[in-house]
Amino acid sequence: MSGSPARGPAVRGGPLGLRKSWTELLAGRVKKQKYNPEREQKLKDSALQLLRSHQNMNDLLLEVEEPQCKKLCLSKLIDGDGASASSAGSRPFICSAFRDQALTLGVPVGVLSASVFACSVQQVCMEPSHPVLLSSEQRKKLSSLLEISQHLLAHNMFSRLTFCQELWKAQNSLLLEAVWCLHTHNVVSLQEVLQSHPDPQTMTTWLFRNLCVLCEQMEASSPPSDTTKAMLSGFVQLLISRGFRESSDPRPGEPDKMSQVATDVLQRMLTFALDTLDADPQVASVSQAVRGWVSVYSGHVCCGMLAGDSVKRFISHTLTQILTHNPVLKVSDAIQMQKEWSFAKTCHLLTTLYCRVFVALGPEESVGHLREILETQEVNWQHVLSCLSTLVVCFPEAQQLVKDWVACLMLHAFESYHLDSMVTAFLIVRQATLEGPFVFPSYADWFKESFGSSLGYHSCSKKALVFLFKFLSDLVPWEPPRYMQVHIFHPPLVPSKYHSLLTDYISLAKTRLVDLKVSLENVGLYEDLSSSGDIAKPQNQAVQDVEKAIMVFEQTGKIPMPVMEASIFRRPYYLTHFLPALLTPRLLPEVPDSRVAFIETLKRADKIPSSLYNAYCQACAIAEKKQPEEATPRKKTEPSSADQPLGLLTAALEELRALMADPTQYDVISAQVAVVSERLNAAWGHNNDDGSLRRAKIQISVLTPTLQRQDQAVVDLLLTAFCQNLMAASSFVPPERQSPWAVLFVRTLCGHMLFPAVLTRLCQLLYHQGPSLSAAHVLGLAALVVHLSESRSMLPEVDPGFLAPAGSLCVPEFLSSLLTCRTRESLLFCMKFSTAAISYCLCKFSAQPHAALHSYLSPGLIKRFQFVTLRLFSEARAPCPSEHTASLSWRLWCLPSVDWQSAALSLWRWNSFQELLKEKEFYLTYRDWVQLELEIQPEADVLSDTERHDFHQWAIYEHFFPTPSASGGCDGDLEAACAVLVSELMDFYQSSRSYNHSQDSDLVIGGRMGNEDVVSRLQEMALELDQGSSVSHGCSTSQSHILFRVFKRRLQALASGDSMSTSLRRHRELLICKRLLLRLPPSVLIGSPQARQPVSPNCEEFFNLVNSELRNFCCHGSVLTHDITIHFFRGLLNVCFRSQDPALVANLTLTECQTKCPMILTSALLWWSSLEPVLCTQWKKCCQSTLPRELGRLQEAQEFASNFLSDSASPAPSPAWISAAALYFATREVRKENVRTHLKRLDCERKELLVSLLFFALMNLLSSYLTQQDTAAYLKAMDICAEVLMCMERRKLSWLVLFQLTEADAELGHLLHLAPHQHIRLLPFAFYSLLSYFREDAIIKEEAFLHVAVDMYLKLLQLFMDGENRTVLPQASKSLKLQGHSLQGSSVQLITEARIFLLQLIPQCPEQCFSNMTKLLAGHEDYDPEMSSALLQRRQTDPGFDLYQEPHLF
Repeated sequence: MSGSPARGPAVRGGPLGLRKSWTELLAGRVKKQKYNPEREQKLKDSALQLLRSHQNMNDLLLEVEEPQCKKLCLSKLIDGDGASASSAGSRPFICSAFRDQALTLGVPVGVLSASVFACSVQQVCMEPSHPVLLSSEQRKKLSSLLEISQHLLAHNMFSRLTFCQELWKAQNSLLLEAVWCLHTHNVVSLQEVLQSHPDPQTMTTWLFRNLCVLCEQMEASSPPSDTTKAMLSGFVQLLISRGFRESSDPRPGEPDKMSQVATDVLQRMLTFALDTLDADPQVASVSQAVRGWVSVYSGHVCCGMLAGDSVKRFISHTLTQILTHNPVLKVSDAIQMQKEWSFAKTCHLLTTLYCRVFVALGPEESVGHLREILETQEVNWQHVLSCLSTLVVCFPEAQQLVKDWVACLMLHAFESYHLDSMVTAFLIVRQATLEGPFVFPSYADWFKESFGSSLGYHSCSKKALVFLFKFLSDLVPWEPPRYMQVHIFHPPLVPSKYHSLLTDYISLAKTRLVDLKVSLENVGLYEDLSSSGDIAKPQNQAVQDVEKAIMVFEQTGKIPMPVMEASIFRRPYYLTHFLPALLTPRLLPEVPDSRVAFIETLKRADKIPSSLYNAYCQACAIAEKKQPEEATPRKKTEPSSADQPLGLLTAALEELRALMADPTQYDVISAQVAVVSERLNAAWGHNNDDGSLRRAKIQISVLTPTLQRQDQAVVDLLLTAFCQNLMAASSFVPPERQSPWAVLFVRTLCGHMLFPAVLTRLCQLLYHQGPSLSAAHVLGLAALVVHLSESRSMLPEVDPGFLAPAGSLCVPEFLSSLLTCRTRESLLFCMKFSTAAISYCLCKFSAQPHAALHSYLSPGLIKRFQFVTLRLFSEARAPCPSEHTASLSWRLWCLPSVDWQSAALSLWRWNSFQELLKEKEFYLTYRDWVQLELEIQPEADVLSDTERHDFHQWAIYEHFFPTPSASGGCDGDLEAACAVLVSELMDFYQSSRSYNHSQDSDLVIGGRMGNEDVVSRLQEMALELDQGSSVSHGCSTSQSHILFRVFKRRLQALASGDSMSTSLRRHRELLICKRLLLRLPPSVLIGSPQARQPVSPNCEEFFNLVNSELRNFCCHGSVLTHDITIHFFRGLLNVCFRSQDPALVANLTLTECQTKCPMILTSALLWWSSLEPVLCTQWKKCCQSTLPRELGRLQEAQEFASNFLSDSASPAPSPAWISAAALYFATREVRKENVRTHLKRLDCERKELLVSLLFFALMNLLSSYLTQQDTAAYLKAMDICAEVLMCMERRKLSWLVLFQLTEADAELGHLLHLAPHQHIRLLPFAFYSLLSYFREDAIIKEEAFLHVAVDMYLKLLQLFMDGENRTVLPQASKSLKLQGHSLQGSSVQLITEARIFLLQLIPQCPEQCFSNMTKLLAGHEDYDPEMSSALLQRRQTDPGFDLYQEPHLF
């Protein structure tokens, strides 16, 4: 060791062994050789080769003579272990070493450093690690190298091109993350690395393999690291930008191979994904790689920093590649298999890929691209059709675009007879219909619309017909039976001369169905021919038909029309499948259920054979005997059949709820909702109806809504899931940021046959169980109602029975009508529900203008919220500054305890809500307020009596009274306020909202204190109007009371006619009118008292009401009821006592009654026993005098009648008809056996009295017909008529004038005002009821008798033809039987008796009786030709008729 240093110098310094340095040797060689440029370049290349083959950085640095460099080891710098690794001072020495060595080697320093560092990077990557990712140790080493390379780059001592070229020489060991780190640290960009590869094909393969592994790694790690996501995003952005830039984009120096590589890699990745999904997408590692690549198409990955045009071109290219990938399926395969390609059955990753492509393109461009590809290229039909399903399900705006596309295809097909367009259109339609009616009309509906009318595509020519049926015939070998059934049951409309084309096709289709063992006869009554499911067995389909029929029967109470039609036109199916399924033996319930009622209804309609029914009854009896033995097994076996489908639905709903953690994932959630829809079909146990059934009205019994146990279980599961989903989603993001999951869920509910069951369950929950619902249920159901309102245009109307007597309601209005305010509990629930619904809507659709919110909110709901808020919170009644809150905090609603009152007040004061109330549809009008207030039940009201009175005063006089009518108020018009109150009271009394009404109850009129409170307000208004009228009008009383104007308007609005229903409605309306009149001050009937002139009050309106309406419905024969009569005279006394001359006012009023309304006076006579004490006492007390003259006349007439029956007769006072009325009313009280005795004294009375008395007797006789009184009453009425008639015949007084009365008759015309119109019409019955009392000699001598008898006979026939015989003729026939006639109650028998009487009378009558017969028979000759012939022939035999007389023709 010690000799070494000495030996070195000696050797070098010796004369023979002198050694020179490496520099000196090189310098000497250069001097000795001639300069050769080629040799110099070759030498440099050799040096570089030597360097590359021996790249030991440590040895290289040891050649540097500086002592500090000798101490520096590069491995330590790479490893990062020493202090020098972080020392910035070491970097200059490294640069110096590279510079010196490059100078020594004669190569550029950048080339040298790049080569060395490429080798170092390769060494780092060669250590064992992940296929594409670096380990933590590798990252540290690479980080040190990157710092050095960045320093070299900063000093222009690093060649990027050389580095990239050297890097690719060991590409098999090169890790993708290392390349990414070089890019992120700005050493070399990805573009430079990829572009420098010498072989594009090898480059494509390497990048494809590494991207697959990267995608798999990204999905394997949960959650994926930021590095992997950034790497994938960066590579994708680079590939898109290079592969899909504009062709005119100038990139000097950039080879075209980069664009080709980028395109090839992207295509290979998508092809790999599609091949994987087509083969087996369930393989874990493969599906992870595919899932990772599908994430590339989301906006935040591929759109990053790229120009929009590049992304659009990439997405368009992707869609083209998807649709044209592996086009091996033929059209025939698509026709057979497309039901398996629905949205729900398509792989989730594939639908996600579709959705992301469509989001980037937009629905319109997506549909256009689909059209272009189908027209120009061979396609993969599975991808095309599943892509179409995704488009129409996830993008509602695309539905109309698809419909328009189909229409264009059909037009083009029939214009050019283009088969490809026809095939494409049918495939598209069938695929879209697989997704349900709320996406696309059912196939049956579309086929009927397209070909079922004269406007169909095929109706232009015979060639079009041939084209259509040729096409349909070609489909027969391939298409499913469902579609052939549609074509057969809904065939194209074909002219009769081309009917053979249709019959040929139907024969072919039926033959094919026979081959497939599908029977047309076994098609269910409610089977959906457009369903994509398998055809059910007849037995299973019959069970479903029975359940549906019972459901419809529950709602309507009638045999469903499909059942009736099947019993006639489809008897094989009806008898062999439907009835056996209906009549399955079972243990009958103690209380008959809907099934029992349905069976009994069919039996009464003779729709069940007796043998089958008897066998069913016997089997049920046997089942009842076996009940103890089979009860336990039945309980054990029943649940097993239904639990499995319900469990699958429950699992699907739980998976959907798990997705609510990120409710913005539209594509994932929409796919899961489609799965829920599929599971729902199985759990529901019924087939979906076709579109026509869904558009029918839904019948719901609001008072007794019932559901079958299985149906309720399914609906409850869905409603609970919706509520839970809403709460879960709202706990993460507010409603406005959630995806439209709720819309998809609601469409699922609405698109199934269970929708009526959903509404029925909502009726149960809201109308019957509302106060017991929890806060979560209230919020969830409120949101559900909002989304149902959003879909109102697609929903059928609801017929809720008593809630909408005038017709049906749309679904939102029906649901809001279920929120009642009758009691404290229901009113508070209404507040909660309406608050939740409105708040949710305003949060969910905060970006919508207020005018558009009526699509989501029912006006009824908004009005109920206003009503409840104003009623509950006095602070809401006072104007206060609105809270200008940016938005409601929906998160507060999701708390376990919600302060509903504070929430309601906050919503009320919110500026956005107050702006909403300015929309006209949402005004709470005075009429709306009255309607809601009338429902309140005071004994259960949240307000006390005092608080309720104060609220009424504020609402009417402070709020609505001064409000303009345009805003729902009264414009300060008290009459208008009174008119609305009267009209709404009448509606309320007639509706089932009043009292405890049931659907089968009788008319309910008042009875609740809630009604009484509102009536009290009406009484206050009437008094105020009465007082104001006296002051304002003075002497003028021409204006009628507002009450009568309302009555008149309402009565005019009722339908006119003689039908029973019209008559009953009018009768009910008049009962309410009378009821209100009795509740108001009696002065309303009389009019305002006069302050100056003693003229009669204005009673015209009341007189008109009596003459036109009350006398027809509210009277007993010729009188009004006791209550209205007493009320009138109370009003008369009131007016008289307030006038200057009471007697004069009374006399003028009653005198006017004699000519304008005589029924008031006859009514007073009937009720005189109770009226006289009141009149006499009140008059004497106030006027200190006897009754006025006209009241005295009534008193005298009553005394005359009493004296007449007590054998102390006195002359009858005038007018005679009043005395006759008093006498008749008194005679009715006499015992039957004494009637004739008393009436024999009539021989001394005046003719006027006798005629009037007979008139009253006839009216009473007709009343006995109509009211069906007992035999004694009828016989008594008949005796009175007979006795008066015989008295007049004895005195030879004509009584026929009563059957020829007209209002123009000065003497007796007023009698027509004393009888209802129906009594006047029925005078022919009364006339011929008296046949047995006519004296033959007297009637023959009476010249007018034949004319009257024929007139009555013709009117009798007219009544028979008009149907009056249904209510009257049986009673008339009964009267004839009582008289000894042998008639058996037939209406024809009375006419027969009358006809025989006339035919016998005609020959006996003198000739002058036939003078006007031609005029009488004009227009009625066909009523009875034999009678007309006998009358006219008798007239022609008149001797005065000259056959030879020249006729006067002109």
